[in-house]
Amino acid sequence: MWKFLLGLIVVGVLLFVPAGTLDYWQGWLFVALLFVPMFVAGVVLLFRKPELLSKRLETKEEEKEQKWVVAMSGMLFVAMFVLAGLNRRYMWWMLPDWAVYLAAGLFVVGYLLYAEVLRENVWLSRTIEVQAHQKVVDTGLYGIVRHPMYAATLLLFLSMPLVLGSPWSFAIMLFYIPVIAKRIRNEEKVLEEGLEGYREYKQRVRYKVIPFVW
Repeated sequence: MWKFLLGLIVVGVLLFVPAGTLDYWQGWLFVALLFVPMFVAGVVLLFRKPELLSKRLETKEEEKEQKWVVAMSGMLFVAMFVLAGLNRRYMWWMLPDWAVYLAAGLFVVGYLLYAEVLRENVWLSRTIEVQAHQKVVDTGLYGIVRHPMYAATLLLFLSMPLVLGSPWSFAIMLFYIPVIAKRIRNEEKVLEEGLEGYREYKQRVRYKVIPFVW
């Protein structure tokens, strides 16, 4: 619970302090879209899959490359939020309302995809590791792409700045693509070395994140 509250406070500070006002409806929309489903999902996992919730809350990476990825991702998010707030303060370039609502719809789709990945893969963890008795999951979304979680987060993270009405923040978040590509390369190396059947799975499912594209 304390991590949830801390995250809510940090995001609020990073958005509304640079904005210089609480009259930022796109910011409030984003906070609601991000934290209300997060709270509901956390409660559901707490009672139905507490072991999965524990894995999702574990953020300490053992792989050196992944520590760099986590650090870069954190800097991108800070820059994205602060720039969105400044964009609201100075009204550099605010997206029209229809574009914000469209982005909000994409964000919800990303959340639903993320929830489905959580349902399909009981070994899902926020850190790169091979767990005891872990098996290759190749059904559902995992039968389409090898990393549906990253497909969901890509949709979520690229729609975030658009919900906030900031094209400048969207430009910042495009750098998430090479960052996550580096994470995937390292993750697949770890899985190939430690997870039985993963090499064969890669041959069956060709695409990593986006069908026919990546």
